[in-house]
Amino acid sequence: MLSDLAFGLAERNVQVTVITSRLAYATNAAENASFETIKGVDVHRIWTTRFGRSHLARRSIDYLTFYVSVVATLLRIASRGDAIVAMTDPPMLSILAAPVAKLRGAILMTWLQDMFPEIAEVLGIGGRLGKFFFSALRNLRDISLRNAGANIAIGELMARRLTHAHIASSRIHIISNWADTNEVTPVSTGNNKLRSRWNLADHFVVGYSGNLGRAHDIEILLNAIAEIEAGATRTDSRSIRWLFIGGGHGLDNMKKEVARRNLHSVLFRPYQPREQLSQSLSVADAHLVTLKPELEGLIVPSKFYGIAAAGRPTIFIGAENGEIAHLLDRHQCGLTIPDGDSTALAQAVRLLANNPTRAHEMGRRARTACATYYSKTAAIDAWARILRENSGIESSLIPETLPNYGT
Repeated sequence: MLSDLAFGLAERNVQVTVITSRLAYATNAAENASFETIKGVDVHRIWTTRFGRSHLARRSIDYLTFYVSVVATLLRIASRGDAIVAMTDPPMLSILAAPVAKLRGAILMTWLQDMFPEIAEVLGIGGRLGKFFFSALRNLRDISLRNAGANIAIGELMARRLTHAHIASSRIHIISNWADTNEVTPVSTGNNKLRSRWNLADHFVVGYSGNLGRAHDIEILLNAIAEIEAGATRTDSRSIRWLFIGGGHGLDNMKKEVARRNLHSVLFRPYQPREQLSQSLSVADAHLVTLKPELEGLIVPSKFYGIAAAGRPTIFIGAENGEIAHLLDRHQCGLTIPDGDSTALAQAVRLLANNPTRAHEMGRRARTACATYYSKTAAIDAWARILRENSGIESSLIPETLPNYGT
């Protein structure tokens, strides 16, 4: 998302600087150059520790060193009239960016991909001590959001939460995440080299692409896989395979459980290069998106937009009144399964596997919806308009996340 926005704004003659870490997304070993100009965007890659994403305590140290480095860099390069756009991973960047913006005469804007500390509270992180700590952090965050020139939420439910936090509605804008519909296009089964290479040509493939983390329920996936394997009969028109592409804490646990339960229909592959997204997303005949209901309004799974661009239906596991469920119902491009109902998930997979025409029509509608409502061009145009309305600037300074995937 950040790469698309930065390069898109640069193409519109906005001067863009990105602050990120030196580490790659999928590994903590790779280190990139400390400064580089890419497609007209100046990229400052700051020093952090490199403990990685698998352990919360060590990851917190990575975040802490990022905070120190990002403040030092902002103090050095920010100037009057800049717009400082603070993202939300690592969390709480707006708390640090707000005083720097005031000191330097810049304008603070926030881009909320998620809402912390609410996520940590829902996931039960921190215990009793965390409750008081998170309350203090939330108050500080809300103060920074109230004083920001604009707060960009990625969904209606998230915008509603901001309103409940007493953020002025005039300072809240909704720009959903997006997909590059020119870069990600549907690839037919017969022309998909990855599908052939992974020996999936004759199967109905259920895909999951991206990070599988603590916000996702893997138990329903494991139970549905086991149920389908146990009940596989000749009445199924095509044998079913489950493909997981990516990484994350949940995926590590998934691999262990698949091996322990001796499930044979599951295939794991690492993150694929961005230039192969059309191929990798089109390998699956249908994709899974999952979100715990209590996290609605705190996270919007952005993988939906790439799935839609690839012309594939989505099976969403989560709240029936949630953000993704609403999109699937609005565009008739997928199915929603109640959280925890593995039998319903197994039934949904069999339904699409045995009705390829229905699956294809859902995918076609998904592609149309993505091109019409969730294109990269429309989103960047909306961003450019909000930047002009709030600052009238010719430059934007955008602190980014700890990972540096996609630049």
